Amino acid sequence: MRSVASASSSILETLKLLVPGASTRTLRQMLAQERITVNGIICKLGNLQVCSGDVIEIGPRRILSKLPAGLEILYEDKDILVIQKPSGLLTVATVDERERTVFAYLRQNLKEVDVRQKLFIVHRLDKFASGVLVFAKSENVKESLQKLFIKHDIQRKYWAIVEGRVEEKQGTIQSHLAENQSLRMHSTNDARRGKSAVTHFRVLRWFPGLTVLEVTLETGRKNQIRVHLSEMGHPIVGDQAYGSTQNPLGRLGLHAFCLGFNHPTQGKPLLFKTAPPPEFERYLRKAIDNH
Repeated sequence: MRSVASASSSILETLKLLVPGASTRTLRQMLAQERITVNGIICKLGNLQVCSGDVIEIGPRRILSKLPAGLEILYEDKDILVIQKPSGLLTVATVDERERTVFAYLRQNLKEVDVRQKLFIVHRLDKFASGVLVFAKSENVKESLQKLFIKHDIQRKYWAIVEGRVEEKQGTIQSHLAENQSLRMHSTNDARRGKSAVTHFRVLRWFPGLTVLEVTLETGRKNQIRVHLSEMGHPIVGDQAYGSTQNPLGRLGLHAFCLGFNHPTQGKPLLFKTAPPPEFERYLRKAIDNH
């Protein structure tokens, strides 16, 4: 099925007009199954905005090797690939693990469609964090996206569940981060040794002995959120490396739920938001409704 959007709206609302007999659940399944394209680009997020004149097509699902549980493709076009990474999966290879990484799974997935297709890393998430990542399909696109990161011209928001009660409802943490001989990050007063790091936070909800934060990165240094919150006296739950003694989630309490940037070749703004992982839901449900 092929149609042209008559007005600006979300893709989900547009699909409701194009397929009036389908339930919202069915339409979301069609998006999740990669059956919907907008101007030839696969769309999986119901809140993606389409404009009048955009070409929308509903087609068969692309059949590829199954990705590991929790690793989902949110958006894909000829230039970029946006995914959601589960907790416990490395972004890229290390000395100890080369096969079970996000990069390896995605590269194999792409090569099943085009053996010549390359994939380039733009940024990373810690192994035990989860959330949205963007990859580039060419070196030029990778460089363009990394320039956005360097200029901080990108939106990155996280949910962090931390130990203790954070009394200040919002604030900013600034320091210079350096790495010691044990490869552990820490703040330093010597600006020549560390790189400037800025983290903004606001309280979403309190629980006995815990606080739910929305964290916005202004810079993106290694382990930045983990270090800053720990040094503030509120380590992220499940983060033993930075002082946590609680683990109510059974994993690191950090999820990158929002990533926004201008498309590196088309210039249009893109914004990707994900639902809370199951283990976060009880801590975030009311917080999301109230904000």
